[in-house]
Amino acid sequence: MTRRLVLSYLTLAALVLLCLEIPLGYVYSGAERERVVNLAKDEAESVSAYASLSIAMGNAAQELPARAAHCAARIGGKVLIVDTDGTLLASSHPLTGTEAHDLAGWPGIAAALKGAATADVRTSTIGGVQYLAASAPIRHGAEAQGAVRITVPTRMVHERVHHVWLLLLAGGVAVLAAVAVVGFAIASWTGRPIRELERATRELASSGTAAPVAITDGPPEVRSLAATFNQTAARLEHLLSSQRAFAGEASHQLKTPLAALRLRLENLESHIALQARGSLGAAMTETDRLARMVEGLLAMARLDEKAVEREGVDLDAVRAERHHAWAPLYERQGVRLALAGDPVGVVSAVPGAVEQILDNFLSNALRVSPAGTTVFIEVRRTAQHERRFTARQFTQPFVELHVLDEGPGMTEEQRRRAFDRFWRAPGAPKGGTGLGLALVQRLAHASGGEALLRMAPLGGLDAFVRLPAMAPAKPAHRPGRELQAARGQG
Repeated sequence: MTRRLVLSYLTLAALVLLCLEIPLGYVYSGAERERVVNLAKDEAESVSAYASLSIAMGNAAQELPARAAHCAARIGGKVLIVDTDGTLLASSHPLTGTEAHDLAGWPGIAAALKGAATADVRTSTIGGVQYLAASAPIRHGAEAQGAVRITVPTRMVHERVHHVWLLLLAGGVAVLAAVAVVGFAIASWTGRPIRELERATRELASSGTAAPVAITDGPPEVRSLAATFNQTAARLEHLLSSQRAFAGEASHQLKTPLAALRLRLENLESHIALQARGSLGAAMTETDRLARMVEGLLAMARLDEKAVEREGVDLDAVRAERHHAWAPLYERQGVRLALAGDPVGVVSAVPGAVEQILDNFLSNALRVSPAGTTVFIEVRRTAQHERRFTARQFTQPFVELHVLDEGPGMTEEQRRRAFDRFWRAPGAPKGGTGLGLALVQRLAHASGGEALLRMAPLGGLDAFVRLPAMAPAKPAHRPGRELQAARGQG
């Protein structure tokens, strides 16, 4: 912000300086040139008057050469005096025969010999030096007696003009430097409260709490913004504290009655008739379902109550560990749990998210998988051209963790609604709460990824999550992929 303010000040000051200094420089250049032209005209008129007197008195041959030399030395230029025929009377510098013969044809001299009322001023370059020429007629009364031509080098004029341009440039640089210093001070004074608000905002975003921002200086709008931010931060901290307290209290207040209720239902089993035990079992099942629903709601509340930092998670190690934990349960149900895919390395995820996501996928797959089928846990490092299938935008390579079953699958509409809270597919096995996939999606988003469902190649459901990759895949050689073999058999 400080840099932008200083740049805006400098840009405005530079525009003002350009609008002022450029016209001033051109005005001075024109005035200096006009001054030199007027001096040359006055000098030509002075020499013309002197030459007229000398010619009238018959002393032209004796006085004019000395006068021409003296005038040329004084102005640093050249002086030529000719009679009415263009014959050279006096010159401050030597001329060649051709130049002396063609004097009457020179533009300035020709105009003066015709008795022009004003001097003829021209610029020309002689020997690499630019000159300013002024010519004036020599008259004695109404009779023309000749002409005077004075040439003055314009080097001094150019030097003065260049000196003024340099002074204007130096003044402009000095003004810009002063504006930069003053602008930096003003920008720092203006931006200091903004930086305090930025720091407090980062603190609030990272920890959920922020110390009140005490801003007593700065623009009124910034002070008002700081007061509004303090109110918002205090209200948000109160809400988070209330939610945190609710999650902690509900965790104890709900679990204990549910456990006591289930224990009482179990104790009733021996005191009720056999025909009523079915209802008792259904009540115990609903109690277990309610307990799982409470656990899911509390897990989602704990996920919302704080911003969890992501960390590197070894996806291959987590996959192997969860396979080892779930394989015996799958075997008891007559379902085979297998691994597929090459190692993919480390992904970025919230701590514990990958385990919870994989457990939810495996639990759902086991619930719908018929005996004698196989559930695969497959990992893939997705190529760049395959990223078009995701609804979220990834700015880095990502890894997919798939759980593929051979169950009944879901329709497209069911797959779209599967991540809604408390939604369960028609005909789904009893015991679910409708919160598992909703929690999976929240964990995936918190980890910077996305959870998706689609049809599996073998007819069941392909539940997978995309997570940002943190390291390239580990080199490994495997003779084949079990999933590809199974697909070939299918």
